[in-house]
Amino acid sequence: MVASFYGRDYTLDFLRANSYITRQGVSLLGISDAAEKIGFKTLSAKLSYEQLVEEAPMPCILHWNQEHFVVLYDVREPSWYDTIRGKTQDQLLIADPGHGIVWVDKETFLKCWISTSDNKGIGLLIEPTNQFYETSEEKKDEALGFKFLFQYLKPYKKYIIQIALGMVFSSLLSMIFPFLTQSLVDYGIHRKNFDFIHLILVSQLLLFLGGMAVDMIRNWILLHINSRMSVSIISNFLLKLMRLPISYFESKNIGDISQRINDHHRIESFLTGSTLQTLFSFVNLLVFSIVLGIYNIKILSVFVIGSIISIVWVVLFLKKRKELDYKRFQRLRENQNSIYELITGMQEIKLNNCERARRWEWERIQAKLFKINIKSLSLEQYQEVGSTFMTQLKNILISYIAATEVMNNHITLGIMLSISYIVGQLNSPLSQIIRFMRSIQDAKISLDRLAEIHNRPDEEVDQEELLGKAITADLDEESENKQHILEEVEEGRILNSMISSRRGITLKNVSFRYGGPQSPLILKDINVHIPAGKVTAIVGASGSGKTTLLKLLLKFYPPVEGQILVNGNDLNDLSAREWRKKCGTVMQDGYIFSDTIARNIAVDGEKIVENKLINAVKVANIQDYLRKLPLGFTTKIGSTGTGLSGGQKQRIFIARAVYKDPLYIFFDEATSALDANNEKVIMRNLDQFFKGRTVIVIAHRLSTVKNADQIIVMENGEIKEKGTHAQLASNRGYYFELVKNQLELEAA
Repeated sequence: MVASFYGRDYTLDFLRANSYITRQGVSLLGISDAAEKIGFKTLSAKLSYEQLVEEAPMPCILHWNQEHFVVLYDVREPSWYDTIRGKTQDQLLIADPGHGIVWVDKETFLKCWISTSDNKGIGLLIEPTNQFYETSEEKKDEALGFKFLFQYLKPYKKYIIQIALGMVFSSLLSMIFPFLTQSLVDYGIHRKNFDFIHLILVSQLLLFLGGMAVDMIRNWILLHINSRMSVSIISNFLLKLMRLPISYFESKNIGDISQRINDHHRIESFLTGSTLQTLFSFVNLLVFSIVLGIYNIKILSVFVIGSIISIVWVVLFLKKRKELDYKRFQRLRENQNSIYELITGMQEIKLNNCERARRWEWERIQAKLFKINIKSLSLEQYQEVGSTFMTQLKNILISYIAATEVMNNHITLGIMLSISYIVGQLNSPLSQIIRFMRSIQDAKISLDRLAEIHNRPDEEVDQEELLGKAITADLDEESENKQHILEEVEEGRILNSMISSRRGITLKNVSFRYGGPQSPLILKDINVHIPAGKVTAIVGASGSGKTTLLKLLLKFYPPVEGQILVNGNDLNDLSAREWRKKCGTVMQDGYIFSDTIARNIAVDGEKIVENKLINAVKVANIQDYLRKLPLGFTTKIGSTGTGLSGGQKQRIFIARAVYKDPLYIFFDEATSALDANNEKVIMRNLDQFFKGRTVIVIAHRLSTVKNADQIIVMENGEIKEKGTHAQLASNRGYYFELVKNQLELEAA
């Protein structure tokens, strides 16, 4: 908003990325970082009202109600006219992204802005520098545009042509009706010619049946296009969603993403319903306008003027309608989240007797949604009342003019009845066009929201480009060898060899933080070598950075500093898909799918290899549990099937990792929920499975880590100690303190 005030426009995605937005929103520091990135000079300050009014440059950004941010554009002292009306306070022009631009009085402003005991509020003072006007990183809004949508219609070109021909045919049939009505009155009734009347009525019946048949065929074709296109649009969206990096999903909640999926239904409705129906309406409008012009140009002029006024009236409300749509989206997103939490968190809700609190929270969201729906309904009614009033006024004027023309013998009674029929036929397409204007606005809003996802870069790297840096740098453009190498890249052979070679994983000066540059480092200058074919254990207190380090190794995030080398190759230059294909992983928050046990172990969707499945089950020691189940491997588990204990889930996750037969294994507290006996059996099985594989295990239990070839001890994001269990225990340092109780228990 501030950048736009100074004449530069940036996309929301660009600014969000540079303000380090998270699922909780954005901080004032993040906004400051983004502002400085595009060339603003910023100063965050705690200000009194007097300092804000007298010294702060406008516009500035303020922390509002201690929950979000607004822009203050202007402060206006009360004028003599305000004083007469009893307004004696300063008026402040506030732009709230959630409510639009409003004038508020000083009392309301202070109530929302003051946040400290010394009557001060938080603000970000912001001014442009020369860099702001010179920067080349200006980003215009990159909406997907309707061209993106109409590509979905291309495969159905043949059907659309058939629909268009049907529309033209229906219009021609409809065009005959007013002439038949005129003939019926002026020739049949006037001359009392019953045979002619019968002929006209039969003709009208046949035309009506023909038109109905055309409409039925058209509706069947539309249903066919609609169903297929719906699947295609949402499928492509999900495909794009699955190509995004994991970090994106950690900054978005479920309600936000699911509500965007619902947006696709508006787009689908716009493409298959509104667009084609409006095309038909335009054809009808054109045809019947020509016929009406042939009958009486004066009546056509009244119709056109009245119609233009109706359309202008509806257009006046579109901006407010757009604002309400954005607010409704936010509330529906909160509603989706609330419902999801109520269902998935029912166990915790009941255990903690917080049913009433959670229900009240849901009801508060419903109250907000109700208010928005009331405003939307009021807006629709204003539009409808104004449009209907103009339509009826226009019809009355046309009826008056037509009746006057008949009495003056300028037209016949038959022509008057035909004109009434034509006006009725014209009003329907006009209503459709007005609805189309709303539909096109809805589609545009939905497209803008979907653009945030479709315009995001994919997680998957361009293999040819990145490997070209490492492999083809010294080859000539015309080299046959280069083409051969690139063909190998296509088939994945080079990537496999890069990942599969036996040089281990090396971290060089690796640092990482969540959020912006001012956020604290979670990992600090990590230097360590993880040897190939060996077991490396990582231990440390909670919050020491162990899981974050594992996520970096799995390419969830890139390091902010330093390099991660896999067999001498930068991890950033490897395909995330190919890399994870070689990794067997058990995370703390693994997911059980609503499927059979077999499909929860072999999750790749390929044909299940029976001997691999049985081996995975043995290593994870689940065979006794499976024998007790009547359906064995085909037992349904997850949200739609049998419930599992924490230990059973972990054994499923271990079996899933073993089934992949990976070269690299990453376990994050993989046995924390297991009892001592099960853990002992599984660790013995895993020791055999680990042979020849590169293994990284995060654990707190001594029994899990003591046999590791290398133990890395972490504290506050730094490596404190390195060595084997024996070496570290004899040093009696940080590792010894971590496992002291377990050592004493073992000795006992």
